[in-house]
Amino acid sequence: MNVYDFDGTIYYPDCTISFAVWCANRHPKLWFTFAPKAFSSLMQYNKGKLERYKFERQFFSFLGMIDDFDEQIEKFWDKHEKRISAWYLAQKKPDDLIISASPDCIIAPIARRLGVAYIASKYDREAGVFVSNLMFAREKAHYIREQGFPMIENFYSDSLSDTPLALCAEKAHLVTNKAQKVNDWPKLDMETLKKVYRKTDTGTKVHLK
Repeated sequence: MNVYDFDGTIYYPDCTISFAVWCANRHPKLWFTFAPKAFSSLMQYNKGKLERYKFERQFFSFLGMIDDFDEQIEKFWDKHEKRISAWYLAQKKPDDLIISASPDCIIAPIARRLGVAYIASKYDREAGVFVSNLMFAREKAHYIREQGFPMIENFYSDSLSDTPLALCAEKAHLVTNKAQKVNDWPKLDMETLKKVYRKTDTGTKVHLK
């Protein structure tokens, strides 16, 4: 089984942000009712004043403001499916697994089109809350182990935040250059690993400089 992160790995840039902009352009009221709060939350998150799951919950809130969500998400993927990386499509297999921190309601339609399984953050659009833990960093590895998934042959991600899951795979690959280049996962010394884990504990996505 091969496992893939989604945003920045096989899709660029970030499907949740892309879809938020898509919806705001079709429902202009969102630029006034949603965008200011989202921007404020982003600033607080970047300053370390807001935990990642709280930021994500506030950002995901726009999903409950879209009355025609089912129609818009399909139209969105009609337009954006072409952003799936060519290198991935060339090696895609039926037993692939996508694992993403993005909301399941956004990931599900594209996973269905690709014909692969997926795991994503479960978010209740009506209640505006996470149904389960944010599928980020160590949570991905915890979920894979707890659910008894088969051995991961290859794991692909654009972020060192996913090191816990990379360590569960027979071989891991770091994706760079806007989801276009696949490299071997870097060997991290113990001090670097500690820094990565500390950053992911605060909800920070870690990339190579």
